[in-house]
Amino acid sequence: MSSTSESGSAAATPSAMQAILVPTLTKQCWGFMIGSALFALGSAPWLGIWMGAANANICYFIGAWFFTAAGLIQVINSGPVSVAVDYAPGRMVRAEWLAAASQSLGTVLFNVSTTSAVTAHTLAAQKHLVWSPDAGGSVAFLLSAAFVLVAYSHGNPIWNPGDVDWWAGQVNLLGCIAFGVSAVGAYITPNGATVDDVLANTGTFVGAVCFFVASLIVLPAWRARGPRQRVR
Repeated sequence: MSSTSESGSAAATPSAMQAILVPTLTKQCWGFMIGSALFALGSAPWLGIWMGAANANICYFIGAWFFTAAGLIQVINSGPVSVAVDYAPGRMVRAEWLAAASQSLGTVLFNVSTTSAVTAHTLAAQKHLVWSPDAGGSVAFLLSAAFVLVAYSHGNPIWNPGDVDWWAGQVNLLGCIAFGVSAVGAYITPNGATVDDVLANTGTFVGAVCFFVASLIVLPAWRARGPRQRVR
């Protein structure tokens, strides 16, 4: 009996590991939601001041890894890179893949930025290893948001507020714009100060909340509450 039990347990282990490694939309959404929550925690006007810059940077550092994991899942699930078309040159890169790839690139750049923020101690390092990849990540997110809207428009009306996917795209775009504004406010001047700390933190907070909401409303468990969760 003992041998049979051990055999059954061993047989169940691979399937459990496979379930963990399978890239699903649920895992993607939770990755972005957890990462967004940590970014919001680090930049919240009340908590950010209380916890201090060092702890806020740790929140960003951990959150960025959840972003990167979710971005990788998004690329894997985005499908083939290109599709055949009936005009020259015969194939076209899919907007959905471009959206996932550019967002994934942005998450990696945020990884560089947030990791450097924890370790950088010189002005030069802050400019080149913290602000520069942060700005690059924000641009990549903006490109991703544009590609999301292009991909959505291929099979849906441009104005379609009755569809949750449409709202997800709009809220995601707002979050990307907010992150871009945050990068502008976080620019480091020659004397070592940022252009506008309030703008930087507010942009990060608003962007994080938007990303959380955009992921939440397409979370399969949330959408299962109704057919396609049409918004009235």
